[in-house]
Amino acid sequence: MTKQINIGFLIYPGVIQLDVMGAYQVLSFPPNATIHLIGKTLEPVTSNEGLIITPTTTINDCPPLDVICVPGGGMGQVEVMQDRSVLDFLQQISKIRFITSVCTGSLILAKANLLDGYRATCHWAFRKHLAKLGVEVVPERIVVDRDRITGAGVTSGIDFGFTLVSLLWGEEMAKMTQLMMEYSPQPPYNAGTPETAGQPLVESLKQLGNPLIEAFWTGIEAG
Repeated sequence: MTKQINIGFLIYPGVIQLDVMGAYQVLSFPPNATIHLIGKTLEPVTSNEGLIITPTTTINDCPPLDVICVPGGGMGQVEVMQDRSVLDFLQQISKIRFITSVCTGSLILAKANLLDGYRATCHWAFRKHLAKLGVEVVPERIVVDRDRITGAGVTSGIDFGFTLVSLLWGEEMAKMTQLMMEYSPQPPYNAGTPETAGQPLVESLKQLGNPLIEAFWTGIEAG
């Protein structure tokens, strides 16, 4: 395949940097991939973790895309879910090849009515939020439903990236990318899902993250 593939990531203050960069790393490997970081303006934004990310284009000047990816965020995402200009942008480009998300980015897609009638996933702690928006929530790491691809929590962005590479460039390119990255995870603990972590650890984390969990309800119910 020689046709240039244009992939856009929505960037906003408070975005989770690994939601972007995990998938970005994978998708940047195919030689005819061009990746755009799309902000409301070209001003650098600060991620939820304090990393500075500079948009390469804006929602008003974004070139034609083949794929849009909406990553999740921290408190900054609450504002995005209520931002009519961002939601309008997503609706206006909805006739592209793939509409995708990582983590709680699917909540933004749902607010833009782009997951109506689709199966989707998100971070486990926000599945009730996604269901509240009328989405059929599937508790899987990656969900592909026609032209919608959604990833679960943060690190699923890497697996999401391989899935998308396979769909766009074929399985051999996806495997070559995996080999290049030496992606053969061996986590030191088996605590990456609620099922394997156990209920006490789940409750401790939910208590720690309760301000964000509650704030997201505000973003969902507004508008």
